[in-house]
Amino acid sequence: MLIEMSKYIFLITIFVSFPLCRCIPNDLRTKEINTPAFNKIEEQKRLEMEQSKKLEQARKFEEIEKSEEFLRIEEMRKSGELRKACSKRGNAILPATRVNTTMQLLHLRDIMKRSTVMGEDPIDAYIITSDDEHQTEFVSEYDRRREYITGFSGSHGTAIVTQNKAVLWTDGRYHLEADDQMSCDWLLMRSGQRDIPTMSEWLKKEFPKGGRIGVDPKLISEHMWQNLESDFKGTSIILTPIEVNLIDAIWTESRPPKRNKNVFVLEEKYAGKSWLTKVEELRNATKKLGADAIIVTALDEIAWLLNIRGRDVPFSPFVRSYVLVDTVKVILYINQTQLIKHRVTEYFLSTEGVSEHSFEIKDYDRIWTDLPTQTQVYNRLLIPTLCEMSLGASHAINIMIPSYKRFPHHSPIIYMKAVKNPTEIDGMINAHIRDAAAMCEFFAHLEERFREKDVFTELDLVKILDEYRYAQKMSIGNSFRTIVAFGSNAAYPRYEPRNITNKVIFDNSTIIFDSGGQYLDGTTDVTRTIHLGTPKKAQKRAYTKVLIGHIQMSTLTFPENLHVSSVDVLARAPLWEVGLDYLHPTSHGVGSFLGVHESPIHVEFKAYGNQTFKPGYFLSLEPGYYSEGEFGVRLENVVEVIEKKWLPHGHGYRYLGFKDRTLVPYDSKLLDMELLSSFHRRWLNKYNKKVRTLVGLELKKQMLEKGFRWLMENTAYIPENNRSNCLQVTQLYLVPLFYITYYNFFL
Repeated sequence: MLIEMSKYIFLITIFVSFPLCRCIPNDLRTKEINTPAFNKIEEQKRLEMEQSKKLEQARKFEEIEKSEEFLRIEEMRKSGELRKACSKRGNAILPATRVNTTMQLLHLRDIMKRSTVMGEDPIDAYIITSDDEHQTEFVSEYDRRREYITGFSGSHGTAIVTQNKAVLWTDGRYHLEADDQMSCDWLLMRSGQRDIPTMSEWLKKEFPKGGRIGVDPKLISEHMWQNLESDFKGTSIILTPIEVNLIDAIWTESRPPKRNKNVFVLEEKYAGKSWLTKVEELRNATKKLGADAIIVTALDEIAWLLNIRGRDVPFSPFVRSYVLVDTVKVILYINQTQLIKHRVTEYFLSTEGVSEHSFEIKDYDRIWTDLPTQTQVYNRLLIPTLCEMSLGASHAINIMIPSYKRFPHHSPIIYMKAVKNPTEIDGMINAHIRDAAAMCEFFAHLEERFREKDVFTELDLVKILDEYRYAQKMSIGNSFRTIVAFGSNAAYPRYEPRNITNKVIFDNSTIIFDSGGQYLDGTTDVTRTIHLGTPKKAQKRAYTKVLIGHIQMSTLTFPENLHVSSVDVLARAPLWEVGLDYLHPTSHGVGSFLGVHESPIHVEFKAYGNQTFKPGYFLSLEPGYYSEGEFGVRLENVVEVIEKKWLPHGHGYRYLGFKDRTLVPYDSKLLDMELLSSFHRRWLNKYNKKVRTLVGLELKKQMLEKGFRWLMENTAYIPENNRSNCLQVTQLYLVPLFYITYYNFFL
């Protein structure tokens, strides 16, 4: 009787547990039952082991820190002498990108001693900034004076040359690149690291008894000039404006010519407002601040204000010009030959209510003779000052105006153009959808050809990606030089591939693609990191940590009075918790068919200021991770600041949030699913659904079949329940019951 009952129990057990057995993980067969209690114990053991390893590493590091060799290296780092392949104790292989600028330095030092050339007494040091006369971020080839003297090609940095030393200061984006490119004539000050002296601190130590420090007043912002002068108070150091640019005096061969491209008008269907409306708004804002007029020196502000675009600097549609706006007149200082082809002069004068008396066009160089005369009729002239990435007017502009008439202030245009109008918002949305379609088609092509064993280099991929983007409707070109960085090159935060550094692409490391486009209706900036093979665990963990920071910041809801620097910790926190970080800002503003880097948004926890977000701002979110000599990861989306109108106005202020406008899939191969919570997975699924809907439709419209298939494959649903198996606790009781009945059945 007992045997008969056991048979029935066995059959019932088989029937009940059979569909569940498929869910039982293999590790049950090795008696490692995956229960919450078991997992908790194992996790505790793992954490204790990791903590023990960290303590041991910390102990070893303390021992190293006390060593003489460590102290010697620290001193070299703080003095700028810590340079790759520049040791006097060996003959290391020089980096392939290193540029020899010894002769340029000899010529510059010679001319610094010759008062007949400068029209001044000899100088002891010369400051070379990265700026042009308008303090533009990406200057034209003609204006790359700092690159000519240093060999360093990055967009940011300031050099100082004395008779026996040459020093460059640059930020964390370019520490590795500057070290590789500059010859051993140069000291490298890695700004952002601890105990690195400022330029004024270094000069005071270098010239304790005083000295004459020269600089071109047109190429230094008034903010920088005032800071240096303030730091030199109480010393015998004199900051001297040198009207003759000394780099121009020695750069006489192989210098690119100035750009002289035709100016064109941006139609109101893209700009959203007429130029005259913008001028009236500027007049009102200037008057409200208590000034009679404003001198506009920044090229992006002039382009936005007058609805004109050009090609006088690379990647940004700017026109080299100045604008003076008072209560009744606008004066545009520009190379007038650039206005002829597209009848730009007629465009301005044909506007209703505008005449030659209210809008005047003068030659570009007339600004220097006109400004002192024009300002005689004003009580106060607003002169733009530093505002985040906008450096403000040059020292040369300031000294043309009597000090009692100067009104230094942030340019109102910065805030006017940062808040996109409805037409610009629609344009930015549509531009990002078309841009995403180009990216999907590019990635589909790359993966298909790579599987077919085609060989690509970084520069090959730059060319191909640019071609896909140029093919898009309303494309005007790139918003910056396309970055494709493979393997160890990806560890350089602002690496740009060149012939000498160009790597062949393999399937054993990450590839960073950082690129963007200029369209008539918007500007894009997107970064994706992919892997064409099987990623290593460290690469997956780094990628996922960066993505988590990316998600945390993009999903934030915040009050409108929150300072922009406060949100930076959300992007960095996943890296900080494992002792990692990245040495560049997390975010910058993005213009609408203007500059890809736009003030007033600059998100970095170390940044000063009280800037806040406003609905209509567009900005990037771009956390990263860089393992020197190995690989890099960076992910970047452009988001729009929106008001969350459904939330109550707490304490009288609105709540804001971000809305993703970049719609390019992430690489699912690089996801470490163990690190992703259900919240992160839901976010990815919602994002992928939006990509499929909007970009999928655009790919269908353009009949880009390969890109569409790639898109669908790379936006597949991710299980949102992050448990490693589907075995329930109650099901575990069936397992021993099965073995008992199995034993009885065969008795």
